[in-house]
Amino acid sequence: MHYTGPVYRPPPEADTPLLEITYGCSWNRCSFCTMYHGQKFGISPLEDIESDLKELSRYYPKDLKKIFVENGDAFSLQSHRLLEISDLIHKYFPKVETIACYASIRNIKPKSLEDLKKLRQAGYDCFYIGLETAYDPALKQMQKGYTQSDEYEQLKKLEDAGITYNAIVMYGVAGKGNYRQNARETIKLLNRFKPKMILTMSTAVQENTPLAEMVENGEFEIPTEREMLDEELLHLENLKMDDDYLYFGAHIYNLSRITQYFKYQDDMIERFKKRVEEIDKNNPGLLDSILPRGHL
Repeated sequence: MHYTGPVYRPPPEADTPLLEITYGCSWNRCSFCTMYHGQKFGISPLEDIESDLKELSRYYPKDLKKIFVENGDAFSLQSHRLLEISDLIHKYFPKVETIACYASIRNIKPKSLEDLKKLRQAGYDCFYIGLETAYDPALKQMQKGYTQSDEYEQLKKLEDAGITYNAIVMYGVAGKGNYRQNARETIKLLNRFKPKMILTMSTAVQENTPLAEMVENGEFEIPTEREMLDEELLHLENLKMDDDYLYFGAHIYNLSRITQYFKYQDDMIERFKKRVEEIDKNNPGLLDSILPRGHL
């Protein structure tokens, strides 16, 4: 298999075969991210992709229903290239119904609605989108490369094309004192364009990132653990998702890890509150610390 540099896939795709069609990230500028530092973005040759599909076909059944195309910016490819790749996938796995991938608001934007409909017909669905937030000041500070207005416009295109998506959300990304505004705008977006899954994590400051520099020079003040937990509770209490949609809050950076279908939303809220009470009881003062998990 042609796997170049670090390989990432969402936790729910642990059993899904991975096919590299790009490597690295074409953006690679988000303030908090180190995933592809040192890895130059590149596009896999079609012959390498076909070679990998031949190899995968030796290990996975012909009636495989889903494949995940790598790496972090696979949907940045032009539509005609993505369609060539879907043709190759169906050549070796004719029963594949879903071609899942990471996608971003940036690389949805250049594609027309007609492009997206063709891609959906070819199997492209189940996008994992790192929205992080829908709060404009945080989007700008985190250098996401798009605005709240862009999020609404591009998610509307996905909706019209019939493409489902999963949202990645970061608590604490707006900095200390801003969690309510951040939660309000993000919840509003998610309730308008309902993701099949919401994957959450707490903001962490990593070495050699613009975010670390912003903390050092005072441009970004790290929120307390309490603020990030309160922000998560606001989401749990105000999100209005379908019963079979999933809340996935088991990221290693999260102080309280909880994963459940929204059918059990009330139970999630009660379990979350009890977990916070346990933390308060067993670690007095912890949640008032100014240093959240992941801080250096």
